[in-house]
Amino acid sequence: MEYPKFTKEMKATHTILIPQMAPIHFGLLKNVFLQAGYRVQVLANQGPSVVATGLKYVHNDTCYPALLVIGQMIDALASGNYDLEHTALMITQTGGGCRASNYIHLLRKALVKAGYGNIPVVSLNFSGLEKDSGFAMTLPMLRKMVAAVFYGDELMLLANQIRPYENRPGDADHLVQYWTTILSEDFAAGHGIARREMAANFDRIAHSFAHIRTTRVPKVKVGVVGEIYVKYSPLGNNRLEQFLAGEDCEVTVPGLLGFLLYCVANTSETIRLYGGSNALRFGAEKLLDWFAVREHDMINAIGNYPELRAPAAFSETMECAGGMIGYGNKMGEGWLLTAEMVELQQHGVDNIVCAQPFGCLPNHICGKGMMNKIRAAYPDANIVAIDYDPSATRVNQENRIKLMLSMAKEKLRNQPADPWQSKPASEYSDPLPLRGFAGTVAAK
Repeated sequence: MEYPKFTKEMKATHTILIPQMAPIHFGLLKNVFLQAGYRVQVLANQGPSVVATGLKYVHNDTCYPALLVIGQMIDALASGNYDLEHTALMITQTGGGCRASNYIHLLRKALVKAGYGNIPVVSLNFSGLEKDSGFAMTLPMLRKMVAAVFYGDELMLLANQIRPYENRPGDADHLVQYWTTILSEDFAAGHGIARREMAANFDRIAHSFAHIRTTRVPKVKVGVVGEIYVKYSPLGNNRLEQFLAGEDCEVTVPGLLGFLLYCVANTSETIRLYGGSNALRFGAEKLLDWFAVREHDMINAIGNYPELRAPAAFSETMECAGGMIGYGNKMGEGWLLTAEMVELQQHGVDNIVCAQPFGCLPNHICGKGMMNKIRAAYPDANIVAIDYDPSATRVNQENRIKLMLSMAKEKLRNQPADPWQSKPASEYSDPLPLRGFAGTVAAK
């Protein structure tokens, strides 16, 4: 199939539209692309028109994330907000067995059908799936992107921990915006990507969140797992995190880093199970070690503050799959989905929403299909699997979640208070002037 290609010359003339997934992470990643000279915009259009457009141009048997991503892009092109002669689209390809590897072909077919066959599509992949693109991924860009994932995970984790308890609503979100600006300025100056600089930033970020004034009261903790797009995307999960916050819950979402390391670990596991290049396996394991050192720095930085809870290391999460599911099960989120649910149980987050696209069979198997086995090992597990699909109504989804939460709230009323969640604010924080927070951070 012949299709328009993104050329090197288009870097100076075209705006690249990127579908939204993880808002905090993508805020940082967008600035990495801008600093590399690319004109990019992360799409924010939502609503019924996105779903309707996706249904119009994508076969309804295709999984929900593909329908939403393609629908959001075509809806944006039809909005009249862009110069269609100087617009391109970007989409990722995993290279795995998931249909996500074929999104780009579905997108190009949909563009032709919608009358936008002249729009080039950039493939962002690390599997060599398309080598004829003029979009160049340089080593400095890659290092900044990796750092952005680390920083995005820490900001997401700490904001979710602090937001339900903050005395002044909006302080955690203010810090997220502040650090997005500071870290992007670091990237522009070539800083914030070396290990020592990252470790220092990890500590500064943790310090700033630990000093937000809070009042700790017992709340239901809810973990969110599932297929990567609907787990993070407010468009894909009908603003699930916002809904849970409105139900007075503390939300825990596993970091994006875990999925990246899962992809690296699968390279090694595939060779171990089925044979292959020992050199490639050695390289994958060394890359895991490289990530683990920086992950350890982030965990230590957060752990220095008793007001905060550090995440588990990826190696610990991976061990959680042992005895539950085989490491050869790696389609979609594979064994990682089961491991994340078990890891949440081991760290006191008994209540879990497993967000699944209706058409994603691997996630139904590794998510809903593993719930009984997890409950057998962890009797307190309170898990609900929620399907996200054009035919699924938001009211039905939220009612099923409320049923799960009613059980969680009843259990919370009948159990002793968690000392970590019962201390007054004065024991936790210093009265920092958050609205002028730029002056309170240690000099860089």
